[in-house]
Amino acid sequence: MSILDQFSLKGKVAIVTGSSTGLGQGMALGLAEAGADVVGIDYVPSEETQKMIEALGHRYLGLTANLIAIDPKGLKELVDQAVHHFGRIDILVNNAGIIRREDSLEFSEKNWDDVMNINVKTVFFFSQVVANQFVKQNSGGKIINIASMLSYQGGIRVPSYTASKSAVKGITMTMANEWAKYQINVNAIAPGYMATNNTKALRDDEKRSGEILERIPAGRWGTPRDVAGACVFLASDNANYINGFTLAVDGGWLGR
Repeated sequence: MSILDQFSLKGKVAIVTGSSTGLGQGMALGLAEAGADVVGIDYVPSEETQKMIEALGHRYLGLTANLIAIDPKGLKELVDQAVHHFGRIDILVNNAGIIRREDSLEFSEKNWDDVMNINVKTVFFFSQVVANQFVKQNSGGKIINIASMLSYQGGIRVPSYTASKSAVKGITMTMANEWAKYQINVNAIAPGYMATNNTKALRDDEKRSGEILERIPAGRWGTPRDVAGACVFLASDNANYINGFTLAVDGGWLGR
């Protein structure tokens, strides 16, 4: 098998959370282009993502769930639906997440709990459920978590987001340590400043956008396509010996 063949995800089934737009949609589409069928999970229907993936000739199952409030039993029910529909799971992309901005002196308990619940608790327990499915299948598998530049930096007015994304980097290593013996690879992607709905206000602010671009060696905002390439790589057989690593897709931001 050639190295290019090892990028193929033909016959694989991937779960992508936060699949309706932005980076989640971009990664779901990239996985499908590489050959995978996709289970998309979001708190709203992912109809646009479904149309894009089905246009490529691949299958798509859209599931709707509020991942802020869900418990491990609910996560298992989602995985059971995916397995019932497709017969197996090979890839999990934990992309769904939120951010709340508030001065740390006044930061509310709700803003803390909501962010930590979806950004860390759901990521861990969804990974746990899917890893158990991998073990049951005796197939190995790939888990890709979405970290952040704030897995490395402190940020301003986002204490729970910074805490959560630092935790994502940490639990990625922990899960990789324990599950590598089952041929389960757990890694993360840390996107830099991306041109998505979440950053529209920043990009519309000419002064702030200019300051950000001056700090990015690549001189541009990232795109969902940039992250999709990293996702396909980490989901492929070419990443079989990569465990517990967080890959920055940031245009050089961290190296500045």
